[in-house]
Amino acid sequence: MEQLAPSPTDHQRRGRRTVRLLPSMVTILGLCSGLSAVKFGIEGKLGIALALVGAAAIFDMLDGRLARMLDATTKMGAELDSLSDAIAFGVAPALVLYVTFLHTDSVGWILALMFAVCMVLRLARFNTLMDDDDNIPDWQREYFVGVPAPAGALVVLLPIALSEQFGDGWWVSFPAVAVWIVFTGLLCVSTVPTLAVKSVSVAPRTAPILLVLVALAAALLVTYPLILMMGLVALYLGHIPFAIRSARWVAARPETWHHKPAERRAQRKAQRRMRPIGRVSSARLRLRRPGARQPYREDANH
Repeated sequence: MEQLAPSPTDHQRRGRRTVRLLPSMVTILGLCSGLSAVKFGIEGKLGIALALVGAAAIFDMLDGRLARMLDATTKMGAELDSLSDAIAFGVAPALVLYVTFLHTDSVGWILALMFAVCMVLRLARFNTLMDDDDNIPDWQREYFVGVPAPAGALVVLLPIALSEQFGDGWWVSFPAVAVWIVFTGLLCVSTVPTLAVKSVSVAPRTAPILLVLVALAAALLVTYPLILMMGLVALYLGHIPFAIRSARWVAARPETWHHKPAERRAQRKAQRRMRPIGRVSSARLRLRRPGARQPYREDANH
């Protein structure tokens, strides 16, 4: 005779409820880290403030993964995560920059408000896209729309890292910091595609190189953490043109999204090899488009 599975006891139910709270606990830790960054920024301990914003970014990455692993995704958790991100990655960096570099001019407060508003708008758009996830093409899930909130917070705090590592210079002047804040805020609310970490694939033959780079990053984190942060910011900003090209390529060929990453890389390489041949041939043969007018050339003797 088939036996029925025993019903869970009250102790087991309480244990499950506690486990389901873990993602929200991690989110609260990220919120506290962001707010604490403001405290240490006011006290002039900028290195600790940077570290706390970085910790908030790590907590933000972990809470979503924990929620999916534990099947603990809830509407309340999603709302809490958005509020935490708005404070930790919008309000906190804006206040830290204001009390450090921008408080000498009334325009500085406007710039701080602008960045915080840009970050809130970016998060609101992200939530809207998540609610409309069923209507998004599959290939678009490989890309974020604009710079994500954690990355934007670390990018905008680059002047503080430069100040802590190299001291005062043009990089901490009011105009330079103001331009950097506006630039980062616009990146966050832009529609520029940026790669999602989960979509990045590594070829098997390059895995040893990646492991060496991870070990190098770990060594820099212990010895020169600010240099590591500046390198990561430069690497992230440098990837944006490649993400734009990749997104355009996949958008023109949406059927390739279901191909393996190695196949897509091979297709891109084949296309790049063929493109210069056509250009060189056309230039050598002096071909012109139909209907194009021949450029007027003056006689060298006149």
